[in-house]
Amino acid sequence: MAETDSTETVREAVGVFADADALQAAIDDLLTSGFDRAELSLLAGEDSVVEKLGHHYSRVTELEDEPEVATVCYVSPESLGGAEGALMGGLLYLGAVATTGAILISGGTLAAAAIGAVAVGGAGGLLGTWLARLVGDAHAEYLQEQLDHGGLLLWVRTWNAADEASAVRIMREHSGRDVHVHGLQPVP
Repeated sequence: MAETDSTETVREAVGVFADADALQAAIDDLLTSGFDRAELSLLAGEDSVVEKLGHHYSRVTELEDEPEVATVCYVSPESLGGAEGALMGGLLYLGAVATTGAILISGGTLAAAAIGAVAVGGAGGLLGTWLARLVGDAHAEYLQEQLDHGGLLLWVRTWNAADEASAVRIMREHSGRDVHVHGLQPVP
């Protein structure tokens, strides 16, 4: 997509999705159609939205065209899975390596180092699994919180009329509701 000068009105397509699968399908289609991940925004968590706006909201549709709403960048499911895997595997690995090194440096036997690596590595793996579950649970809670308010909001930054038409078409094809394009204040 193209660059814009700072006096142009920022335009974006916005839509509401009834479930995470439809949202993800629309995002996948947008990405394969040439939109960049940086052009996609999702509604931030409820606490962040309320803090930024200074008031509560009952339906996400109230926020579709709100220029001051708190948003977050799109993070792919693969990236979330990678983070979970890194937490599990990283703590297992670090625990095992550190324990093995400490036992061998202190004059311990290779057998003692192996036993220590298994014990501490296993504990690190359990801790990593627990932390990974927290990441997954937090993401599920984030999605459910928005669904409880009427759906999942997606904004797509557009640069021209062709981008607008493409984003609107893709979002509608994937069951997006109230899909439309709006302009925001000029970028300072």
